Amino acid sequence: MKAAVTDGSSRVGSFPLARVFFLPARAGACGVLLSLLFSIGAPDLSAQRGASPAAPPVSDPAQALAETLTAACRHDEAAFASHLTSDNAEAYRTLTQDQRVALLKRLVLLDDPGKPLLSTLEGQTVVRCEAGGLTSEMRFGATEVRENLAFVPVSVPEGTDTQSVRFGLVRESGQWKLVSVGLLLLDIRAMGRQWEEFDLQARERNAIGVLRKIANALQSYQTAYGNLPETLEQLGPPAQGGASPEAAGLVDSDLAEGLAGAPVGGYRLRYAIVPASGEESESERNKAAGFSLAASPVVYGKDGRRSFFMDSGGTLRGADKNGAVATADDPRVEAEEPQ
Repeated sequence: MKAAVTDGSSRVGSFPLARVFFLPARAGACGVLLSLLFSIGAPDLSAQRGASPAAPPVSDPAQALAETLTAACRHDEAAFASHLTSDNAEAYRTLTQDQRVALLKRLVLLDDPGKPLLSTLEGQTVVRCEAGGLTSEMRFGATEVRENLAFVPVSVPEGTDTQSVRFGLVRESGQWKLVSVGLLLLDIRAMGRQWEEFDLQARERNAIGVLRKIANALQSYQTAYGNLPETLEQLGPPAQGGASPEAAGLVDSDLAEGLAGAPVGGYRLRYAIVPASGEESESERNKAAGFSLAASPVVYGKDGRRSFFMDSGGTLRGADKNGAVATADDPRVEAEEPQ
């Protein structure tokens, strides 16, 4: 399903609703995602669980669905959780902040918290969400009720075409709760596990990208100054003035902070100079010296599973080392880049 999104100039874009429950590897991300991209400042709902008021009984499935989408439009996490089945609500509260917000964004197909607008068209509900100059619109069809299950067809105008999907709801404790979108059963617990795996893989790819950046910076440093730096911190930007061997300005300040000792993206970095042999002078040995870089997850299984090793020739090696440091004896890793 695709939702029509328009701005003030009547421009129309499309977003696939069929991807509502799959985070791209953006972790970031919401990432990802959505780099899943996305994310700071909202309260942790797990601490509010007991304090959140229960949603009042709703006898009309279409009304319940409208309230669910309205909560998603506003990014009202507590209200949205109250419209989920008990198992899904529990799982939703345990998701990370980025993951909770990512789900709300995808239900209404807009990135920012919006203003919900409810109206009727030919006797049927229409839910609009306005955010950042864009509006998504979902028009309800006739509700089908089958004992404790209800299905609400929703159509979305897209130019001269219309895309459709059925939302499924189940009656639980006298209230209608969202349980499916189209053919996708809403299983937030499984979705959370999938997102965690995507996030872990994204952090591993990011670690590889960091190693490549540092390797390039080390080679540039050696060319400019005739030797390798004693520490990675020397690759960072100068506080003021021009570049120098103590602050070469070869990496940005964010990466330099990690090179000063803090983990980078959940990975701990190690650097060693590999002395050259056979050169007649110290100057020639410094110019010919090599290096090794290693990255291992700070918390194995959470920040990453694989550890990585890169030499000055750019060869990348790595394996699942249970958190131990990778070495030159580990298998080669095919090129992977962060997304």
